[in-house]
Amino acid sequence: MALIPATILTGFLGSGKTTLLKRVLTEAHGQKIAVVENEFGEENIDNEILVSEPGEQIIQLNNGCVCCSIREDLRSTLAMLAEKKRKGELDFERVVIETTGLADPGPVAQTFFMDDEIAESYLLDSILTLVDAKHAATQLNERQEARRQVGFADQIFISKTDLVAKDEVDALVHRLKHMNPRAPHKAVHFGEVALSEVFDLRGFNLNAKLDIDPDFLKEDDHGHDHHDHEHGEHCDHPSHAHEHGHGHHHHTDDDVKSFVFRADRAFDPAKLEDFLGAVVNIYGARMLRYKGVLHMQGSERKVIFQGVHQLMGSDLGPAWAEGEARTSKMVFIGIDLPKDIFLQGLEQCLV
Repeated sequence: MALIPATILTGFLGSGKTTLLKRVLTEAHGQKIAVVENEFGEENIDNEILVSEPGEQIIQLNNGCVCCSIREDLRSTLAMLAEKKRKGELDFERVVIETTGLADPGPVAQTFFMDDEIAESYLLDSILTLVDAKHAATQLNERQEARRQVGFADQIFISKTDLVAKDEVDALVHRLKHMNPRAPHKAVHFGEVALSEVFDLRGFNLNAKLDIDPDFLKEDDHGHDHHDHEHGEHCDHPSHAHEHGHGHHHHTDDDVKSFVFRADRAFDPAKLEDFLGAVVNIYGARMLRYKGVLHMQGSERKVIFQGVHQLMGSDLGPAWAEGEARTSKMVFIGIDLPKDIFLQGLEQCLV
């Protein structure tokens, strides 16, 4: 049986997850989707699109989709759904897991890699994060869960942009890029979004190309030849700023932020493995997402690596093309990661 693609939908309370989900479920796309809800709260899929059997934890939707609340843990719910699909008792092609507004997507993502039974049935496609433009600044300032959700995202949807001024949206986009430069972001109105931007994003596919927002690389490149810097205390962007005495803005730092390492020299494979093993051991809980395309000594092929928290994987990618610059590029997104230790350590792993 082919692996069942899974999408994790996250976002802070009231950001519009359910609106987006209802749109995806009711659109006539002919796909059968199973939705796993972390909890049936007051914000659940409305009864008008549900056909429920009393006492049953699986609810059949009018359009053939399935809805399921987690009674036990996520792992057993996913295993149960996969088994019912194998037996022909349930018909669905993909799974969407809607997390609670306060959830950390990390453990949900890890379920797909740590559990053999789940890994044999499912393929984690991506983490989608909804950000509410009207309340984002407060939520990002005050709630680490909201910042983590941004750090984990493969795609960011910004809702309620019609309720705030354009410069506020621009400031928010700027801030999101610095927290997570690898996730594209898009304003969505009442959950209206093309399915191609929701499904089959291949965010966890090792061979998918490493997209880092090009503006992020550009504005952070201060002419250094080997690695980049993100904004420090001299950033005067309005999203981060508050005025104080001597006439310039001061940068209020998010604890979730990203940095990029680039190098033209090849990595020594043994040194890199030791170094990455050590940092994951020490900082793994604070490393949200990290990904890279690496130039390894002795290999004619790119090495692709990525990780979530302590789980790290690598794979041989395509061969370096003739004339292509063999440059390693890595992005790390995490909570208060010691950037200098990472950059110096990676530098020392180069041949």
